[in-house]
Amino acid sequence: MRTWLCGLLLGMLGWTTVLAGEPLPDRIRMVSEVWEDHTNADGTGLAWELLREVFEPVGVKLEYRSMPYTRSTGLVLRGDADAWVGSYLNEVEGAFYPRWHYDADRICALGLKDKPAPTLETIGDYRLVWLRGYEYQQYLPNLKQYQEIQRSGSILAMLAYGHADYYLDAQTEIEELLEQAKDKDAYRVTRLTLLPLYLGFTDSPRGRQLAALFDRRMAELVRSGRLRPMFERWKQPYPFD
Repeated sequence: MRTWLCGLLLGMLGWTTVLAGEPLPDRIRMVSEVWEDHTNADGTGLAWELLREVFEPVGVKLEYRSMPYTRSTGLVLRGDADAWVGSYLNEVEGAFYPRWHYDADRICALGLKDKPAPTLETIGDYRLVWLRGYEYQQYLPNLKQYQEIQRSGSILAMLAYGHADYYLDAQTEIEELLEQAKDKDAYRVTRLTLLPLYLGFTDSPRGRQLAALFDRRMAELVRSGRLRPMFERWKQPYPFD
């Protein structure tokens, strides 16, 4: 009887070990909007480089596609991709978020210089505009008057003609937008806050397994200091100090 019980326990232990050691997928399907020097369409950029360092040394090949942000989230929610890049924490309902962020956005307000410089405490007093899908009202205090737009091409005109007071975005995106301005000196960029950036995974056994792997590898890489030179090379602030 004792021998049979020992055999049963060993068999159960072995089955548990097999379940815990579920083999990893051989690839992760990532989608992202194209952000210069972050997720370039040719596969270069800080985020793509960092994610290769996370996944590929443990045998999970990174596959990427470039598409607009809202389409990226939709693909992941349908299970047609494993994760998208550049989400804020719990931004999209129905996605699964890891514990670790991988970067942080310096959120800024772009406006005309003849307006008062906003602060994090006063930004809610103004008429704001940002790109559809970014959901800044979830992360900044007391935002009351805001409009989401599809594309950034009309933003400078909206500010110039007084249809909005400030445009909110990451600093790098605002700097790129200002390259299109005829008179850059007419505008002011004001830093408001830092928002950590996450991967949004599909909420499925596969997605949760990949998210757990991401958390484990990020902890290893941050602890080892191997990511710091990567951020220095791309001239971005290190987000893990």
